[in-house]
Amino acid sequence: MRDRTLRPGEARPDRSRGGGEAEGPGLAAPTMSEGDSIGESVHGKPSVVYRFFSRLGQIYQSWLDKSTPYTAVRWIVTLGLSFIYMIRVYLLQGWYIVTYALGIYHLNLFIAFLSPKVDPSLMEDSDDGPSLPTRQNEEFRPFIRRLPEFKFWHSATKGILVAMACTFFEAFNVPVFWPILVMYFIMLFCITMKRQIKHMIKYRYIPFTHGKRKYKGKEDVGKTFAS
Repeated sequence: MRDRTLRPGEARPDRSRGGGEAEGPGLAAPTMSEGDSIGESVHGKPSVVYRFFSRLGQIYQSWLDKSTPYTAVRWIVTLGLSFIYMIRVYLLQGWYIVTYALGIYHLNLFIAFLSPKVDPSLMEDSDDGPSLPTRQNEEFRPFIRRLPEFKFWHSATKGILVAMACTFFEAFNVPVFWPILVMYFIMLFCITMKRQIKHMIKYRYIPFTHGKRKYKGKEDVGKTFAS
């Protein structure tokens, strides 16, 4: 069928919509329904579970930030948790493999705490970059650890809490002859610490710093004469 002649100002019919007429000039586009906008606003918001854990993480981080300056108190709490854990393992007479894994984990943390951030052996043949002082008259440089004290404490405390939680599940109570684990751990500790001490002696660094050395000038004992 032939198209009829359009009159001036008349819109051409839209074939894609079953012959319905298209919008005329100057008319607004169809708007989104109220139900669609409400649906998008609901789906755009985070879920209740996500908001709960996000808020919980903020509170946890806030308490960690507040505990940063209280070094002695933090370590006393960690030692108390360790003592409680050891008593629990002794009373239950089990979970020795979990205790052994906790000891290995704490040993690795301790070695990282004693090690410098930049290994001196990698910079031995290089003249670029900072190095540790080897003479008494050299400039004092503070010891920068591979694992800072706060992260060391935080990781050690989390390890104790995880090990404590494992003692409530029988699946982690693997039967093992515990004296062998104790002997193996002592031997591993001695070998690891011997290697670390040799490394400290070879590159002449001490992993404990009590503050930057202070230099004082001569005291001014001269008298001021008034003119």
